[in-house]
Amino acid sequence: MYEFHPVVSKLQIFCSEDLGAFYLDVLKDRLYTTQAGSHARRSAQTALWHITQAMLRWMAPFLSFTAEEAWSVIGDGKSIFADTYLPLPAPDVGLLAKWARIRELREAVNKEIEVLRSQGQVGSSLQAQVQLTLSSTDHALLQSLGEDVRFVFITSAVQFAAGEAMSVHVSPSPHSKCERCWHYRADVGQVAAHPQLCQRCDSNLHGVGESRSFA
Repeated sequence: MYEFHPVVSKLQIFCSEDLGAFYLDVLKDRLYTTQAGSHARRSAQTALWHITQAMLRWMAPFLSFTAEEAWSVIGDGKSIFADTYLPLPAPDVGLLAKWARIRELREAVNKEIEVLRSQGQVGSSLQAQVQLTLSSTDHALLQSLGEDVRFVFITSAVQFAAGEAMSVHVSPSPHSKCERCWHYRADVGQVAAHPQLCQRCDSNLHGVGESRSFA
């Protein structure tokens, strides 16, 4: 007997929580603001291609028509049912644990941002700046992300320090909003030729572009 329900449930959770509420949310800035042919944007597109290829095969047994229709656009062959499941490498247990903890920290920050949003102090999370006090382990964890940590938290600024007890302080950014990336940055308006942009966006549009490693 084929038990489709557990697979459907797991796929729904993967789409709503892992993709929609986290990965795709974080990925938007890289896709929208980095240079079109940059390593950052192309690597993101490659990851999305692999995710889509795997997901269509998982969906095919119970969303047959949807999977077949999508396959006609991005598949390689006449029918998805003439193909096999996509081979995937073994999970990296350490990497999964690392990002699971980062997501927990992100959730704690999001709760504090929601408090400010309910009070009308901020609109989007990008209007917020965050100060974290973390255990030495969590401090090292976020430090490993370098400058990309703010993109993971989808805030305009994140500062963190090591301490005995975890604390989260969120406040509205005092800076101006970049009209291109919507980040609130102190360097908005510093490029005379493009006063409505931050320096990062100016570089992505007219210069060498930014370097992204983790988000």
